[in-house]
Amino acid sequence: MTLVIGALTIGLILSLLSMGVWIGFRVLRYCDITVDGSITLGASVAAVLLVRGWSPWTATLAAAVAGGLAGLVTGVLHTRFRIQELLAGILVMTALYSVNLRVMGRSNVPLLNVDNLATPAVKLFTRGDKNVENVQVLGWAVPVQDAAMLVTVLLITAVVALVIRWFLLTHVGTAMRATGENPQMVRAQGVNNQLMLVAGLVCANALVGMSGALLAQYQGFADVQMGIGMIVWGLASIIIGEALVGRTTPGLALVGAIMGTILFRLLVAIALRWGLNPNDLKLVTAVFVFAALVLPSGVKSGLGKLFKGRRHA
Repeated sequence: MTLVIGALTIGLILSLLSMGVWIGFRVLRYCDITVDGSITLGASVAAVLLVRGWSPWTATLAAAVAGGLAGLVTGVLHTRFRIQELLAGILVMTALYSVNLRVMGRSNVPLLNVDNLATPAVKLFTRGDKNVENVQVLGWAVPVQDAAMLVTVLLITAVVALVIRWFLLTHVGTAMRATGENPQMVRAQGVNNQLMLVAGLVCANALVGMSGALLAQYQGFADVQMGIGMIVWGLASIIIGEALVGRTTPGLALVGAIMGTILFRLLVAIALRWGLNPNDLKLVTAVFVFAALVLPSGVKSGLGKLFKGRRHA
């Protein structure tokens, strides 16, 4: 049960990252790899503020703002300085490595004996009794901290997903979606498509920064290397989610991103439990994304040839 609780918690935390990647990759049609740096930026900002005594909610919001600023820089580099989108993300991601080291002052910041977002839920579960270490979940004993963090992250993810769905159905959100679909048409309607692109990147990386803050609070540390390969993780989650629910409406797409992240994390947890070398995790993730991108088109092509052959027969 502890394995499942941990996988669900990390899956929900990283679903915020997946929703941010989805906004850039599917809504804006923009390949933004700033994610690898902005998630670490969010974690480092939150960790430093928590160590200095700031409240967990304030630290988390500050991490989201920091991630949004990273997205703003990427958007400005692309729209104002005409830097190709992939290169703009690489520049910001590279610069953020040094920025994160400056923010933390070292490569790793532990979060021992500091309050986090799950602290109120812990007090609620234990009713103020510090001797209570476990709670019963479906007959299994689960550490109080893990159960409290799961409930807290679940509520945060649900609220964020609802807010994003509401926003994308507003006039501004519709203009942002149209910017990704047809920039020329948006300009013809009098909408500044470059402004919409920058705003979308800010929102996407703000979600990524918030995900980094929650991840640091759950793991108990922030590390300068924790963002490596996160863009691939987000893409894999989106692909899995689209296989589950498709890409029909923004609401279903967000649900798919959340479900895909949780399922992917469960698969990774099971693989690690069965003896997968952690050093091979990034390689296995990359192979999985490759297979997820290639197999659907291959299956459709094979089925199309099969049915075409039957018709001719």
